[in-house]
Amino acid sequence: MPALLYKEILIGLSISDHDVSQILNSFHSVVLTANVQFDNKFDGFEEAYKDGTVLFVAFKSASQIIREYTIYHRGRIIDGTQQNDSTTEQFNYNTVQPRSEKNDRKHIHSLYENIPKYDTSAFGTQIAIREIEEVIKDQIPVPYTMAIRFRLSIPLDDILVFSGFTDYLNSLFGDLKIKFKINPIAFLFAQVNSIISMAQYYTMNKTDIMASGPDKLKNIDLLFRNWSLGYQYTKQFTQMGCTLDLITKISIEQITDSGLKNLMCSINPVIFSVKNQVVTEVNKNMSGYKATDDCLKRFREFYANKQLDVPSQRVESSSFPTSATTAGIKTSQNIPLSHATDLCLLFLKMLEQQLVMKIHAIIIYKLLYVEEIFLICQ
Repeated sequence: MPALLYKEILIGLSISDHDVSQILNSFHSVVLTANVQFDNKFDGFEEAYKDGTVLFVAFKSASQIIREYTIYHRGRIIDGTQQNDSTTEQFNYNTVQPRSEKNDRKHIHSLYENIPKYDTSAFGTQIAIREIEEVIKDQIPVPYTMAIRFRLSIPLDDILVFSGFTDYLNSLFGDLKIKFKINPIAFLFAQVNSIISMAQYYTMNKTDIMASGPDKLKNIDLLFRNWSLGYQYTKQFTQMGCTLDLITKISIEQITDSGLKNLMCSINPVIFSVKNQVVTEVNKNMSGYKATDDCLKRFREFYANKQLDVPSQRVESSSFPTSATTAGIKTSQNIPLSHATDLCLLFLKMLEQQLVMKIHAIIIYKLLYVEEIFLICQ
């Protein structure tokens, strides 16, 4: 049954056919459809540029889609796993993840510089202006609405509570379940660099473009020759609900009767938001293996006399009691740094942005000797 906005989703993690589940190599696959709203129709584009001008709607990291979650062990809630601010928690954890982990896995983490490359690590959907035009051409009221389908993969070890696990012994420790909610404000959007996206479109559709006649080819060439680096549109991800400057029109103006043309580009503020969303499919992809009776017996004997210690990571968040002023931040914080590996000061640039609005101290307890690193993130 589809799960609507803010509805809880409960799914089992352990598989009875496995004696040991490999948390490190397992993930959730989620399919959802979101109705995205925007207040501009993008109806001024030259015909030759509609397929090559692209918007990107995505998540910064797939795990940030989880708003809150609860872990169940043998049908009972595990103490300390009722996390109601999971998006911030995953943002913190993602801060200290190695860059290689973000780039080497498919549809997990979106970096703005990777979007024009059609990199498989990016998680999101690219929407051409022509697609927007076809969907909203008959819509009269503002804002305009467009349904976008996403398929995402959430690695279990990207969720902080599972980050210390590699293997989980089902038959010894019992079955696990997770209940979570989707966060609609975790969506991001951006405009792909028009020159790069147009070059990609031309490269992949060169035969069709040349077969369509010389006019379309000349217009694309005009875009490449006359594009200005001074076009001041927003070249970064922006959270849904915020305003950013987008290219809303690219047209051609004929200057002289002899056929001399000029490229015209309009940039306007546009607001994107999520009206609602429906989760249509949730799959568990769990790796695991069977174990012999002798192996399980040795495990039982081992843990019968020794307490199970699960290496884990902890995130602490605290806010300044006062706001920043022109004279600086007037406050004091006592933060123990005996095990701190990263201390990040994060300052919001827009009032609407809710993902980066706190001070995050990430404390890793599985390291006995660590180097204290201080990062100031602006």
